[in-house]
Amino acid sequence: MFVSVKSAEETAELIRLARENGVPYMIMGNGSNMLVGDGGIRGLVIQIGKGMAYAQAEGCEVRAGAGILMSRLASVIAKAGLSGFEPLSGIPGTLGGALFMNAGAYGGEIGDTVKDVTYVDDDGELHTIPRDECVFGYRKSVFSQGGRYMLSARLELKPGNEADIRAEMAEYNRRRSEKQPLSQPSAGSTFKRPEGYFAGKLIQDAGLMGFSIGGAAVSTKHAGFVVNTGGASAEDVMLLIEHIQNTVEKQFGVRLEPEVRLVGER
Repeated sequence: MFVSVKSAEETAELIRLARENGVPYMIMGNGSNMLVGDGGIRGLVIQIGKGMAYAQAEGCEVRAGAGILMSRLASVIAKAGLSGFEPLSGIPGTLGGALFMNAGAYGGEIGDTVKDVTYVDDDGELHTIPRDECVFGYRKSVFSQGGRYMLSARLELKPGNEADIRAEMAEYNRRRSEKQPLSQPSAGSTFKRPEGYFAGKLIQDAGLMGFSIGGAAVSTKHAGFVVNTGGASAEDVMLLIEHIQNTVEKQFGVRLEPEVRLVGER
């Protein structure tokens, strides 16, 4: 069963009902960096969706719902003349997903902008915690450990000039479009950056650029992306991810860790 929720209270109530009735559940946002197994997901899927896609600026703070797309949030921030979000403006997906994995780009991370986050736990209770309790790290946070589901956040930014902010956002987006295979379906960057290396370069040096299994292929534009060239199943993507991991580890002794979130049944 799939439900798109409209408020923090509705989210909390659904979690309580699922727990009381022994129904497994999963919370998701836009699913931009998620790969769902071909066997699907059993139980209740709660989407933090459009009903929680708000953002409002007040002074140097922006309060935003976890369901807002990062691109829309960037536009609200720019219109308010606030700086500090520019490198993050082209990240796909929602604010909730970005908080979950502490998404980042071009030297910036969402955790750098956070003042506090409101979440719901597995008991359906609401909590608000400051940034230092979010334990933001490279592509992880306290939320990625499970049991805490982001509902909203307050971001702290700096005053700036709207025209300059928009110009900088446009430049970051141009660079992203130039280097990444945005014209093909994918779940975003496939692997986390291993310490001391770049995943894309390791994959390219392993001779895997363009390598495919079924409809899934290593992008010929950026080897760090697995793309759907047409009709790829989740199993195609998973088998290709495993092949990349094994090949890179065999050649370079580095085990790549997926950045894509693998959920559901194969």
